[in-house]
Amino acid sequence: MSEILINKYDARGLLVSPKLPRGIKNYLIDIDGTVSEDVPNEEPERMLTCNELPGAKEYVNKLFDEGHIITFFTSRLEEHRANTEKWLNEHGFKYHGIIFGKPRGGNYHWIDDRSVKATRFSGKFSNMVKERREVEVFKK
Repeated sequence: MSEILINKYDARGLLVSPKLPRGIKNYLIDIDGTVSEDVPNEEPERMLTCNELPGAKEYVNKLFDEGHIITFFTSRLEEHRANTEKWLNEHGFKYHGIIFGKPRGGNYHWIDDRSVKATRFSGKFSNMVKERREVEVFKK
């Protein structure tokens, strides 16, 4: 992935955090309840036998094949890595990485110096459409 990042410099000529090329997105995708049945960390034995959700693999793999970065971002713990990778690989998901330890409980509010777009998964993968929604921003 690092080979596609574009170096950026500030007004003083100092290197700052790189960016992806235009049109390429960093997709952070939850696992439980988004690409697989919802399995709580308290029942890790179910992580190997849960079903994938319809259309999830096709949607994720299409994004991967288009050149986007796919990273699973999950509330599963690092101790669940082996089972998580095994399940994703056995089910044919294409991805670049997994980040474990996402806070549990939902109601996420992400603050970042980079542009962030959030899409709430509501049970079915389909084409995305643009809609205007109210968002909270920092007062200038």
